[in-house]
Amino acid sequence: MSTAPVMKAEALQRHYEVSGGLLRKPNILKAVGGVDFALYPGKTLAVVGESGCGKSTLARLVTMIEEPTSGSLTLDGKPVVSSDWASLRKSVQIVFQDPYGSLNPRQRIGQILQEPLIINRPDISKAEREAKAREILSLVGLRPEHYDRYPHMFSGGQRQRVAIARALMLDPKVLVLDEPVSALDLSIQSSVLNLLVDLQEKMQLAYLFISHDLSVVRHVADEVIVMYLGRAVERGSKDDLFEAPKHPYTNALLSATPQADPANKKRQIKLKGELPSPLAVPEGCPFAPRCWKTQDRCRAERPELGVTSHTAACFFPENADA
Repeated sequence: MSTAPVMKAEALQRHYEVSGGLLRKPNILKAVGGVDFALYPGKTLAVVGESGCGKSTLARLVTMIEEPTSGSLTLDGKPVVSSDWASLRKSVQIVFQDPYGSLNPRQRIGQILQEPLIINRPDISKAEREAKAREILSLVGLRPEHYDRYPHMFSGGQRQRVAIARALMLDPKVLVLDEPVSALDLSIQSSVLNLLVDLQEKMQLAYLFISHDLSVVRHVADEVIVMYLGRAVERGSKDDLFEAPKHPYTNALLSATPQADPANKKRQIKLKGELPSPLAVPEGCPFAPRCWKTQDRCRAERPELGVTSHTAACFFPENADA
């Protein structure tokens, strides 16, 4: 099995101009402020953080919905440039959060599944398209009679399976999962997550899993990136990050995660203050105004991620001995 990454990002940034008002210069919102990662076949990279941290913007950059302001993105070792998006998008597909809003209510499931092939592979015959759609429908655990039904006839979990099937129609190498189970009932989440794990093993897909739910991330991830105000503040393997988190922000997120074992109680860390505006990120460490370990250096300098396998952008990390 190849150990080369199927996709790699270096110093990926996405900035937006926000109007500052009449006769004022526009402000710059740094939604993603320099993120590095690599996606490998058969592996899952999870990106976690609070709302507004830049997770979904990162997903749009990876799926070529938006162009990065700076930095580089490569797919199979080749640079991703906007002039090649039409051909490259076949290799990178996305599953959105809301299965109710991501499917056309006026189309039957068979039409929904065939549409990517009609647009991207016009050389394929109608019979081949239908055969492919029925094959993928079975692969995601749906029955043959579902092919001619409309989306409103399905439950939320079944609709998300249809959305996953549509994403697989072009045989992608990378699947971006943007909060794929957060809109589903808890009783259904595990079955969809298990389906994603099985599909990854069968098809050797590389997953970029966007989530705010650390209990879900612990179930599916191989590596985790924690983001805060558009920047990665901690990166490491799932085991390292959950067993010995280094960044105080990561520790706070983990402390708020519900525990299945009542005997294993953790001290809950309550963050003080509000999340700073992305238009006015503090000097030094962005987390300093809410951190209980803040010192003068934190307010004056911005810590950077190291190059080790488990690293945090923090001058005074947690579990330093570990």
